[in-house]
Amino acid sequence: MTERTTSHAVHRHVLEAALHGDETARLEERVGALDQALVVGGARLEPPVVARVGQVVDRVRERLELGVDHSVVALVGGTGSGKSSMFNAVCGLPLADVGVKRPTTSDITACVWATDGGALLDWLGVRPDRRTERESLLDGESEAALRGMVLLDLPDHDSIAPEHREVVDRLLPQADLLVWVVDPQKYADDALHSGYLRGLVGHESSMVVVLNQVDTVPPEVRPELVADVGRLLREDGLTGVPVLEASARTGEGVAALRERLAEGVSARSLAARRASAEVNDAATLLAGQVAPREPAPAALSLGGVVDTLADAAGL
Repeated sequence: MTERTTSHAVHRHVLEAALHGDETARLEERVGALDQALVVGGARLEPPVVARVGQVVDRVRERLELGVDHSVVALVGGTGSGKSSMFNAVCGLPLADVGVKRPTTSDITACVWATDGGALLDWLGVRPDRRTERESLLDGESEAALRGMVLLDLPDHDSIAPEHREVVDRLLPQADLLVWVVDPQKYADDALHSGYLRGLVGHESSMVVVLNQVDTVPPEVRPELVADVGRLLREDGLTGVPVLEASARTGEGVAALRERLAEGVSARSLAARRASAEVNDAATLLAGQVAPREPAPAALSLGGVVDTLADAAGL
């Protein structure tokens, strides 16, 4: 095996290990321990406890099958916002249809910085022909910061086709991070603010707003636009939501957006946190069925047992 081949093999091994994730392995181990505890406890455990812990085991395993090591990031925007162009800019590939070529269907386009996200993409409803695995050996480590990210380009939320909004409404609760792409002309659109943003108060840490197409306005006007977007967000009840300037056409701000996404990917996924919390609760419930330690021999009441055995033996 040549040095170059060895290098590629090592890189592939590291890449696969990173994509499958240690989080899944740790959770699988903990769920397996819970399952084993149910077997060992058997009939000595209270049936309601067994039922509840068993439900947790089943639920968490289902989540693990979907992949808790992935961070689902959804690009959401209205007609003309340049959302699909921004999707392509982040991916570095022309994956999503833009402009007059945009699909008239409710298709979702996905770019995946992972190799094991098939079950998750099935669950999200992404057609196989609209999925792309972004990272390869040719990228080296250039895409390493985004490993584990599933980036979705959703239909326009303000489309005249009701099925488009239905897809958006279905996918929003399933995303770990929402990237709202707005443009200088329609960032104050009521369909965005009253239809979506005002209902997301409390989820500010899982949101980013990107003011796209800033290349179409004079540089001296940009700070005013960004400030006005921030003002509208505060009026919606949203505080601390970052507003980024960008242009998918010129590439300005795309690197900053990728850095923001990398920060989200590096954090523990929402699915992993929920699954871990459920396992914690089940373990606590099961621990209530077990004594803290084995009783000392001196603490055992042996007198009655000896008398009973003596009588049985005729002594």
